[in-house]
Amino acid sequence: MSASYSQSVREQSKHYVKNTFWLMLVSPMYSLRTLGLVLVLFFNSPLEGNASEKVTTFKLDNGLQVVVIEDHRAPVVVNMIWYKVGAADEKMGKSGVAHFLEHLLFKATNKLQSGEFSQIVGKLGGSDNAFTSWDYTAYYQRVSRDYLDLMMELEADRMKNINLTKLDIEVERKVVLEERSQRTDSNPGSLFAEQRRAAMYLNHPYGIPIIGWRHEIEQLNLEDTLAFYSEYYSPSSAIVIVAGDVTPTEVKELAIKHYGALKPNVDFKERRRNIEPPHLAERRIVFEDKRVSQPYVIRTYLAEERNSGDQKKAAIYTVLAELLGGNETTSVLGKALQIDTKKALYTSAFYTGLSHDISNFGLVIVPTEGTTLEQAEVDLDTVIKNFINDGVDEKQLQRIKAQIRASEIYAMDDVFGRARSYGVALTSQLSIEDVKEWPKLLSEVSSEQVLEIARTLEDKKNAVTGWYTKLPKNEDR
Repeated sequence: MSASYSQSVREQSKHYVKNTFWLMLVSPMYSLRTLGLVLVLFFNSPLEGNASEKVTTFKLDNGLQVVVIEDHRAPVVVNMIWYKVGAADEKMGKSGVAHFLEHLLFKATNKLQSGEFSQIVGKLGGSDNAFTSWDYTAYYQRVSRDYLDLMMELEADRMKNINLTKLDIEVERKVVLEERSQRTDSNPGSLFAEQRRAAMYLNHPYGIPIIGWRHEIEQLNLEDTLAFYSEYYSPSSAIVIVAGDVTPTEVKELAIKHYGALKPNVDFKERRRNIEPPHLAERRIVFEDKRVSQPYVIRTYLAEERNSGDQKKAAIYTVLAELLGGNETTSVLGKALQIDTKKALYTSAFYTGLSHDISNFGLVIVPTEGTTLEQAEVDLDTVIKNFINDGVDEKQLQRIKAQIRASEIYAMDDVFGRARSYGVALTSQLSIEDVKEWPKLLSEVSSEQVLEIARTLEDKKNAVTGWYTKLPKNEDR
């Protein structure tokens, strides 16, 4: 699900999670092993860097990057390994192989039996899991600090020594197909999101679902999987992140001990993805399904990602999203359409800028009963136009900046969230310095900058507008 996906501030993430259908609309990450992980990821947005964090990084001779985030409040650690490969790196016709391989890495290695990895972690009182996005695949364990040595040993083992059989492929393919059936094919909201994303990206592989197209998943085989594994699972394309009660010195010793002898893939090539061309025409989608219970309108625009060379524009997009739709009672959309006119049950705005390549900005309105989607879209456009004409409420802007500062403090309490923040950033071509600088850039956003970006929302050639609606009773499809 990835599933990878950052929103503007912690409060906005809580707002999304409260509305369960929203997970299917805009999640930058398709969490592909547990729904619980999705919730964890939403509540720990990657914008929450902090300049005072004790973060150390170094590289081994084989190219493996290691990041250490010190937190000595409790004798626990989170051990993560991030591979700089995801669904957007798959070859044409092999969609789903990145996620498929994620599942298979819990099978046997030269040292362990199938499933033994997780059994070991569980017996130690810890937890482990994995997740796939368009830009990365990550594995993690949360354990007592005493077991970090063993966790690194196990991760280094499955980086190079996975031992798959054709039976593994057959069994796990059925598991993935069932996952797709439950989470996508049987869920109209997920199907709608999949169709919108395919329309959003004309040439870039971000338009391909992380879990893969069903007909291509059905054809994945042992050779496809091992080829993908051989190319991307290597020290030179991985980042180890250890957060918790550790020191850089001890982590470096363990990293050299377990990963130092592993050879990099000398044939590995940096990502060469298709470039998204200029969008010259507005695209519209009407998705009708008899299972739809709550119609809504959503529009997404292409928007620059945070790693485009200067994070300042991404910071402006983030603040704009919060101003327009971050809070039901105080945001521009919420106040105008939910509170003042009662035309909407729900409104929101979002920016998913933390990605390797071009990202998107979006607007959502769920109209009240009796309001057509056509009228809802008109209302949405009217409020945006009024916002541009009236200007930014300075008090509201300052309130949002205060929330962002508070979110930095809250983020310090979650070791997993902080580790994930750096993992997503580093696999998106950002640096540790970029993560630390992010809150400062958000605090420097001005009203004039916000309005400049807001004006671009009136140009719909760069957007996909989707109507999600119930199939008329006289039709059956």
